[in-house]
Amino acid sequence: MKITFLGGGNMASALIGGLIKQGHSPGDIQVVEREPDGQRRLTEQFGVRCFGQLDEAALACEVLVLAVKPQQMREALAPLVGQLKQQLLLSVAAGLRLGDIAAWLGGYTRLVRSMPNTPALIGRGITGLYAYPDVDATGRAAAQQVLAAVGRCEWVADESLMDAVTAVSGSGPAYVFRFIEALAAAGAAEGLPADVAQRLAIETFAGAALLAAGSPESPATLRERVTSKGGTTAAALESMNAAGIEGLIAAAVKAARLRGAELGDSLAGNGKSA
Repeated sequence: MKITFLGGGNMASALIGGLIKQGHSPGDIQVVEREPDGQRRLTEQFGVRCFGQLDEAALACEVLVLAVKPQQMREALAPLVGQLKQQLLLSVAAGLRLGDIAAWLGGYTRLVRSMPNTPALIGRGITGLYAYPDVDATGRAAAQQVLAAVGRCEWVADESLMDAVTAVSGSGPAYVFRFIEALAAAGAAEGLPADVAQRLAIETFAGAALLAAGSPESPATLRERVTSKGGTTAAALESMNAAGIEGLIAAAVKAARLRGAELGDSLAGNGKSA
């Protein structure tokens, strides 16, 4: 499968690196990257072909990954109008709705929208995907092959759910980092050296996440297993519950989802999704 990336930034680099690690030939990967420094970096790091602009050679692919910034997408897609020949277009641009991309492409609808997250940079990401109805099983499989190079994939049946995906997993790493910050600060406030508190917080979070990921039991069951009645963990959780932690998290995710919908409207260019 030949893949062309439109844009060579961090997420494109993560995907290219993941694909090559999984055995994809660098000769089957091309990147359209305007910046000469970016071209040199990608060529030296991965051995892939780079172009300064879209041309016939760049379009000789089965999958075209749209990896430019959302605000630059409309301009970047303009040269593609009337030039596409059944390539699958896979967008990794946050917030952009497929209806708008289709409109900018003159009605082209062989499109998949994705929302990867930053742990993709170390091969531990998770990506939400939505495919236009015109995308067949082969196209969906191709999109998943690209994104699975940097982690797991989850499909949603309605594009409106992509705002919730963004709120949970797209923005989610920042919530985790914020919790780690707070846990480390609390440890330091209790007398631990700040560097020790930070390492304890990071490794505890990392280990617990891996345990949850590898266990057949639910997070609730795992929590119950380490919560002895009348013990230290129970005291901590009672304090969190009294502070309304579940409501705080729900409100944060809702705020992110609503903001995602607003950004989608603004990125459409006319306040409405096409």
